[in-house]
Amino acid sequence: METRATFFGAPIGELGWFASLLMGAAVGFAAFFLATFLGIVGIMFYNTAFHATVNYALSYLRGGLVAGFVTLIAAWGYLGRLWVKRVWGKR
Repeated sequence: METRATFFGAPIGELGWFASLLMGAAVGFAAFFLATFLGIVGIMFYNTAFHATVNYALSYLRGGLVAGFVTLIAAWGYLGRLWVKRVWGKR
């Protein structure tokens, strides 16, 4: 029984290598921007509640950058594994 990988109905298991790279990069960018946004909002609430002066650049460095890279590597690993299984599975 063959199962195909889908994401909200889109067949991600059928992507080529370039499309897999682009999709992985898009997911990494989305994770970067989401983590940065949440970091900025979290620092804003922290600064307001405790009258602190935490630098907003930490949301980029400690939140967005780390989350973006981790998600990028995980997405490329997953999509790359799907691509290799599809290409080498036909032999």
